[in-house]
Amino acid sequence: MNNNLPLQELSIADVYNSAETIIYEIPIYQRNYAWKKEQIEALIHDVWDACTKEKNTYFIGTLVTFHKGDNEYEVIDGQQRLTTLFLILEALIELKVKDVKISNKLTYRAREKSNVTIDRLPDFNHDEVDLGIKEGYKNAMLAINEIVGQSQFGDFAKYLLNNVHIIRYDVPRDVDLNHYFEVMNSRGEQLEKHEIVKAKLIALLDKEEMAKFSSIWQACSEMNTYVQLKYFPKKNKEIFGANLSEFKFFGESFDDLPDIDTSDIAQHSIIDYLNMEPMKEEEEKDNVRNYVFQPIIDFPNFLLIVLKITCMDVSGFDPKKFILDDKELINAFDDARLDREFAKRFCFNLLQAKYLIDNYVVHHSNEEDTTENNPWQLQRWQIEGKSSYPKNLSEDRKQQDKMTQLLSMFEVSFTPRQRKNYLFYCLYHLFHNRDLNDYCQFLSDLADKYFYDIYLKKSLLNEINTPNPGAFDQVIISGADLDTNVLNTDPNFSLFGDGEEKTKGIPLFVFNYIDYRIWEGYADNLSGEKLKVGDEKRKKFFEKLGCSDFGLKIFEQFYFSRTRRSLEHYYPQANICDEINECQINCLGNFAMIGSEANSSGSNWSPKTKLDHYLDASGKVLQVSVASLKFRIMMQMCNDNINEKTRTPGKEWMFVDIQHHQNAIIDLLSIIRPW
Repeated sequence: MNNNLPLQELSIADVYNSAETIIYEIPIYQRNYAWKKEQIEALIHDVWDACTKEKNTYFIGTLVTFHKGDNEYEVIDGQQRLTTLFLILEALIELKVKDVKISNKLTYRAREKSNVTIDRLPDFNHDEVDLGIKEGYKNAMLAINEIVGQSQFGDFAKYLLNNVHIIRYDVPRDVDLNHYFEVMNSRGEQLEKHEIVKAKLIALLDKEEMAKFSSIWQACSEMNTYVQLKYFPKKNKEIFGANLSEFKFFGESFDDLPDIDTSDIAQHSIIDYLNMEPMKEEEEKDNVRNYVFQPIIDFPNFLLIVLKITCMDVSGFDPKKFILDDKELINAFDDARLDREFAKRFCFNLLQAKYLIDNYVVHHSNEEDTTENNPWQLQRWQIEGKSSYPKNLSEDRKQQDKMTQLLSMFEVSFTPRQRKNYLFYCLYHLFHNRDLNDYCQFLSDLADKYFYDIYLKKSLLNEINTPNPGAFDQVIISGADLDTNVLNTDPNFSLFGDGEEKTKGIPLFVFNYIDYRIWEGYADNLSGEKLKVGDEKRKKFFEKLGCSDFGLKIFEQFYFSRTRRSLEHYYPQANICDEINECQINCLGNFAMIGSEANSSGSNWSPKTKLDHYLDASGKVLQVSVASLKFRIMMQMCNDNINEKTRTPGKEWMFVDIQHHQNAIIDLLSIIRPW
């Protein structure tokens, strides 16, 4: 690198662990730390993706500083990324990852609350807490657990510290800082990738088509609300019907959609259409357009799914080589051989797909996860009389519950935006068939296909039992169709560990699928029957689970909480002894997926202590963080041993119990439903 330039290429280890202690000061003119969950997850996922692909160096951006002297640097640009890296390292330290440390300091000028919060991490039990930093730390911890996985923490940390690099630009002393800030503030924001894509597509259309395209694009870009509420006023009922609950143009085309009247719009350049927003009706005074939820995907990655759907009938297109990663967004569209007809077909598919994802796929309410309330909603928007509100997709309660559980199971298993193959499969199915009976069966078949034909096929898994890149499409896409028939009639459950050899990894989806199958057994056999304790049908149900009756309320309240992302050893690793070894505790029968907060506080507790704390109704441990049906069965088995008084203290949960539980779960996972 040219030493005459004020540039340095630094590893993250250089940034936070230099030979001499450095202080990075965030000045008062910088905004507070504001990165959200999605941004933190994206950074961690990108770093982990680069690590798994063994990229020698992964550049993470730039850091602009002003050297104040005495090893103190004022951060002019890049503080959000710098703070996020600090929080990730702090999370790795809390997870006790070897060789992770922070010797340099991050401070905030004239922000005592921020300084106290940073200095006391991960302790938030004090009055001076910066909520942005607190949430950032918790989101970093969750993302590391979910995306990387416990067995790979060390590899991730080593790569982050040594192979992830940042370019630090030190503003020379003779530069007028006021002028520098003026230049930075007046430079304008760089176009986002999806805006570039929009420009490429809209340039292929004529003026009348541009208005229609822009209106559709704008309505679909707001991923946190129903498209019926955002489409061009006075046209939405033509498209979605008088009650706004149905898309009336399935099987038709872009040209069949009603045109947009632009007679009162004076400007007609491409730039005008790029920036055009839907007109508003003066008489619209209700608040339905403010109805929002938490979307399960962002707009750029949604565009990729729609592009893949659009290309499925294009000659020569290979869907198995298509990457659902917005880093490839512009390249993906460039590879699509764009022309006017393709642009119109894509836009029409975008509108169809947005209607389907809003009305046929779950979204998360803006409420927190609690035991009493399922935040996952599977509802379509509609008008009835003078009222407008979302209504359950299916009027059949059991069907509604089953679809909601299946869709949310997929979503919590594949939260990172680049791993949403399931969403492509769901939307592609719905493009061709929206019958709810068929849709419910499709979701069930897809879950089975994932489990048996992918997660139980060693040839499709990497060394930690995670599916290889492209494994899902390889198994499920057959030409222009989806194959959800289970072919693996001899599942290899030894991947989960057998006591002789410890498992090399059990992915999150496996635990979620197990919980779904347990819940399904309740839903198909006991739900709504109000059976009393001791009823023969209820008794056989719990016998099948391998434990005594612990009530049906947990099944009634069960849902797939996004907080459950941390792998729990029920018999703790710290208590390994002559009577139970490492291989015996590292198998499916001793594992459960719980909330990271619960796991971090009680990972070394004995099974008996965990039982007492996790089932404590006082609220010290959030019940939603341990709301796993599998884990509840394990705790009940432990409780049964205590009540039977056949075990000496400290041996309430041993390898014989682990084996018994694992065998019971494997019996439940027989391809033909055992209930």
